Amino acid sequence: IGERVAEQIGDGATLQLGIGAVPDAVLGELTGRRGLMIWSEMFSDGVLRLEKAGALDPGQPVTASFAFGSEELYDWIDRNPRIRMLRTEKTNDPAVIARQPQMTSVNTALQVDLFAQANASRLHGMIYSGFGGQTDFVEGALHSAGGHAIIALPSWHPKADVSTVVPRLMGPVTSFQHSFIISEQGTAAIWGHDSSAQAQQIIDQVAHPAVRSELLAIGQHLGLRLS
Repeated sequence: IGERVAEQIGDGATLQLGIGAVPDAVLGELTGRRGLMIWSEMFSDGVLRLEKAGALDPGQPVTASFAFGSEELYDWIDRNPRIRMLRTEKTNDPAVIARQPQMTSVNTALQVDLFAQANASRLHGMIYSGFGGQTDFVEGALHSAGGHAIIALPSWHPKADVSTVVPRLMGPVTSFQHSFIISEQGTAAIWGHDSSAQAQQIIDQVAHPAVRSELLAIGQHLGLRLS
């Protein structure tokens, strides 16, 4: 997944990444890039790895609202003039986010559906996480020149033993109208395509092969033009 997401991120991009295994995997694939910038609600040890690799623009501060990570990360942050911590109301302002060059938002989700909607907060009535700044950064990235909003997730949930791609979300919708939805199966280009084309790509490129025929049949029943 990290490799597939990294393919969408070029030199000079501004990054926002959530917390967890998927964002960390993405950062691990970006050490060869140059001129990267960070404008995020939070950051963790993956950003320090980019700094050590020379991937970050030395002339731009790492901007965020909070950090979470190792003792080494906190030692690097301590009184470091390259780190700029702002109020969340500033870092998460979609209008400010949109002014960042090539703003690329990378977040994960519990589920996505055939209508390219993501659920990052609740499953089966249980709250797994607050959705944080995902909505703010998706909106801001889509308005940034050269920006992208990416949802990256595994196609199958190993603990629950279920597909993460469902016909239609039954719970809350965290975000929608992303640039790409990416799993270990492939990459679905969402932005600029109609609902049927989006759904076809999600089934063919994102969903696990075990559920593709079922998703196809239900999608057709929902009125989507699928083949």
